[in-house]
Parts: sequence; structure tokens; C-alpha cells
Amino acid sequence: MSQTAAIWLVILAAFAAANWPFLSQRLMLVGPLAKGAKPFIMRLLELVVLYFVVGLLAMLLERRAGQNAPQGWEFYAITGTLFLTLAFPGFVYRYLMRRRG
Repeated sequence: MSQTAAIWLVILAAFAAANWPFLSQRLMLVGPLAKGAKPFIMRLLELVVLYFVVGLLAMLLERRAGQNAPQGWEFYAITGTLFLTLAFPGFVYRYLMRRRG
């Protein structure tokens, strides 16, 4: 896989993973919850877990391409805010656009 393809794979995976908690009622797409609707705090928890899953994917692709670069707290702050920005369409769909009834 070329480096450009790896970068686009990480971007698309981040976009899909950031919107996943807002578009699905299942817990991590594994199984349904005992209750009817998934609470907002559960969606945020899924968002954090998926952030680290995408980060692990990116780290594995970076290791495959060469040496991993050391990252400071600034890297994680920026990538976290970018992940939240990518989650905006799913949040808008779930809480601002959908009409019930």
C-alpha cells in the first residue's frame, strides 16, 4: 500500500468511526442494549474508544511505512479535536435533524 493510500485509509476510517456512535443504537455494533435508546454518555465513551482504535490503525500503518515518530501531548490534543470535528455530521443527524413521530 502506498503512503498516500494509507493516509486516505486513516482519514476515511476516522470519519466512519467518529460518526459510528451517533448512527447506531448498538453498543460498538456488537449487540443491542438492554434498554431502548443509547444514552449520550455511552456515545461519548464509544467515541473515545474508537479514537484510540483509529490511532492504533494509524500507528500500525506508520510502523509498516518506516519508523514511528514520537508524539507529545500536542499531537493527541489536535487529533482529538479533529476526531470530534469529524463526528459533527453524525451528531447533527442524531440530535438536531431527526424528527421523531
